[in-house]
Amino acid sequence: MELKNIRKEIDEIDSRLMNLLNERAKKVLKIAKIKEKEGKNPYSPGREKRILKKAIEENKGPLPAETLKEVFQLILKTSLSLEKELRIVYLGPEATFTHLAALKTFGERTELIPLKSINTIFTEVEKKKADYGVVPVENSTEGVITHTLDMFVDSDLKICAEVILEITHYLMGRGSIKGVKKVYSHPQAFAQCQGWLEENLPEAKLIETESTAQAACAAAKETGSAAIASEIAASLYKLKILASRIEDNPNNYTRFFVIGREYTEKSGEDKTSIIFSIKDRVGALYNMLSPFEKYKINLTKIESRPTKKKPWEYIFFVDFIGHKDEERVKKALLELEKECLFLKILGSYPLEK
Repeated sequence: MELKNIRKEIDEIDSRLMNLLNERAKKVLKIAKIKEKEGKNPYSPGREKRILKKAIEENKGPLPAETLKEVFQLILKTSLSLEKELRIVYLGPEATFTHLAALKTFGERTELIPLKSINTIFTEVEKKKADYGVVPVENSTEGVITHTLDMFVDSDLKICAEVILEITHYLMGRGSIKGVKKVYSHPQAFAQCQGWLEENLPEAKLIETESTAQAACAAAKETGSAAIASEIAASLYKLKILASRIEDNPNNYTRFFVIGREYTEKSGEDKTSIIFSIKDRVGALYNMLSPFEKYKINLTKIESRPTKKKPWEYIFFVDFIGHKDEERVKKALLELEKECLFLKILGSYPLEK
């Protein structure tokens, strides 16, 4: 009898939950109309970050914080799809890690369109043929994707959010691992799995492809072949997982940017990305960094790239903790700009931990 009563109470809670979720959805639709009237974008990563942080801080258990976070993320993604049918372009094809990053950010109810190049993604968003784009920017073991950084030099697009994805590689194929004579994959995946391949498939021929998804597609057509790709690629191309987590470094992460046409509001825990070029003189870079020290701003990344206009002339990409609208950040950037040939704020966005 006690079990029956508790289950009845759970049923009542479920009904209240359903009503509350629908009530929330109605409020979301009202907000959507206001945003549309004011010309504001529905996607607000800063607001999402604040909601998640508040939910975790107010959680008294027994639900674990991570589980609660997943529930709220699903609610937020669903709410976003109610506000507007967003068109998101990403570096494809399907089942690549960039596809997974797009899914993680916008969910399955959004229109996700794979494109063949980073250039095309920037162009589609610039021309308003897409609302946002998702591009890879760096890997924790293989370093930056320089082409993505270079695109920001001439583009007016903003970084709206960052997505950090744990990269887990799987060996997949139609037969058994003993019969594998060829392995298809992207060059970066091969580099990240080099030790495992040398130990387990030393005789296999390694064939480079444009993406890990393309590798899975190729392996699906041939016997005696395998691919290194994501778990979702195995499902998409109906391949058997032959070996799991074959990356040499277990701490293997890739960082992606969500790019759009407007800056993102403050979340309370933000990161900012800028690019600048400096006058060629002794101690120039040191002088450039001194405003950050002066205003106690923590730099998280410095990357240099040649300008391609003049030999030995460089552009610097810098990430730091803080939002562009914070007073101390404004002061630091103002002092920095006085010493620069040019300075551009690429975006301020929620810090992904």
